[in-house]
Amino acid sequence: MKKLITALMLGACVSMASASALAADAKLEPITYLLPAPKTLPAFAPWLIAQEEGYFKDAGLDVTFVTGKGGVDVAKQVGAGNAPIGGAIGDTPVIVRANGIPVKSVALLGAGSLTLIASHDKDPIDKPAQLKGKTITVMAYTDTTYYSLLGTMKKAGLTRNDADIQAAGPAGVWQLFAAGKAQAMAGVPEWVVSARNGGAKVHIMDPAQGFDSMAQAILASDELIKQNPQLIQKIVSATLKGMALIMKDPDAAVAAYVKAVPSHKGQEATIRQVFDLYNKYVYANQKVLGEMNADRLSKVQDFYVSEGIVSKAAPLDELYTNQFVGTGK
Repeated sequence: MKKLITALMLGACVSMASASALAADAKLEPITYLLPAPKTLPAFAPWLIAQEEGYFKDAGLDVTFVTGKGGVDVAKQVGAGNAPIGGAIGDTPVIVRANGIPVKSVALLGAGSLTLIASHDKDPIDKPAQLKGKTITVMAYTDTTYYSLLGTMKKAGLTRNDADIQAAGPAGVWQLFAAGKAQAMAGVPEWVVSARNGGAKVHIMDPAQGFDSMAQAILASDELIKQNPQLIQKIVSATLKGMALIMKDPDAAVAAYVKAVPSHKGQEATIRQVFDLYNKYVYANQKVLGEMNADRLSKVQDFYVSEGIVSKAAPLDELYTNQFVGTGK
């Protein structure tokens, strides 16, 4: 009888604990975050780490990631109110504002550009002028990597007609380069590591020589910024905490990320290489984590207007806000 009573008490305790956990989860606010590409890509590690480490949960959020069709599509969906918040590139508001889509960047994940100009060690490219006459791969002619490449070439007075630029898709962009069928590639850190794993010895141009495009950004609509700034603050703070872990403790970040994305199990060394590139070229040198540099954004917009990518410039304060980061809180 004593054993039975003990078992019943234990069962009751477990049930109460489970009920408490369910009650706690029930208090979490469900939020859909729209990503521009599948969440399994290492580029989205800050968000996945924030989820795995409980940063979103600590902020009272239950975040569900949904994949959109690129950054511009994310901006359109967020601007239309079909999703409360989403991710793109810091350049994206420049493109969509010209079409009347009311979104802003509310946090920028790094001071550098997401796009790197890679070449082969045996024929390194260190200056924009050296891109002349080269075969260069990009993901697509409507992708930010392409626009960033054009911006880099323009610094040397070159146009897209001065090189053989090939839109090769997200896999072909690095595969053609790794196979030696392209002399350069405009791509994100993941593709650089993929090319290295594919046998290429990769040289990366100093980003200071190239076009100052942007890192990834969190986008929110004007309406959400006005109506529910507290929600944006929670998402921004948790995401930046995920980014900070990658910067401060890459090994712990790799472990958390692989736990969040089990398909990468066994690829820890590769993920660490990707994180190292993000830390060196994308995340580094941002005085306040998440902060937009208005001067840099202004130059990016000037380029987009000069190239006819957008029809007109928008006031800078319509493109971003720093109210959710650092001293702007």
